Amino acid sequence: MKSEKEKMIAGEMYNPMDSELLRDRETAKRFCRNYNSTDDTDYEQRKNLIKQILGKTGENIHIESSFKFDYGYNIEIGENFYSNYDCLLLDICPIIIGDNAMLAPGVHIYSATHPITPNERNSGIEYGKPVKIGNNVWIGGRSVIAPGVSLGDNVVVAAGSVVTKSFPDNVVIGGNPARIIKNIEIKNTYCKN
Repeated sequence: MKSEKEKMIAGEMYNPMDSELLRDRETAKRFCRNYNSTDDTDYEQRKNLIKQILGKTGENIHIESSFKFDYGYNIEIGENFYSNYDCLLLDICPIIIGDNAMLAPGVHIYSATHPITPNERNSGIEYGKPVKIGNNVWIGGRSVIAPGVSLGDNVVVAAGSVVTKSFPDNVVIGGNPARIIKNIEIKNTYCKN
């Protein structure tokens, strides 16, 4: 029989009031308070702290305060990750972010969701859907990425967007709900010295 934690991570209905999950969320809250109170110019200390609680990280990461999440262990971020001020990742299910990703101020990424019918919703059970963000993605300020969304490589999300469905590689998306604004032409260029 699966634990409530195992059901949660698998995207199945689970009880968020389970004692193990309550402890995990309290640990995450304490971590976030501690992390967000550290000297934001001490990059090495902050990087070392964040690497202790997130599921997986690259070596070169920088996360501004305030940064918040539900559990931390369901978050994977790649190399050269940057998160600006006031970002929130609700990691009920895995949130996987590729290399060279940038989150502008106030970005919210949600893998948590709830049943639609009132009886189920009022019971307190909930579930999640994983979120996957590709490589070289830039998410503009105050954008929201909804549960179950996948964004391909090289995607740019315009500021203030609400992304409720998945999008392929090489597009600029924006709006509420987000839609493709234009395609990005990838050129192989380099600089000569």
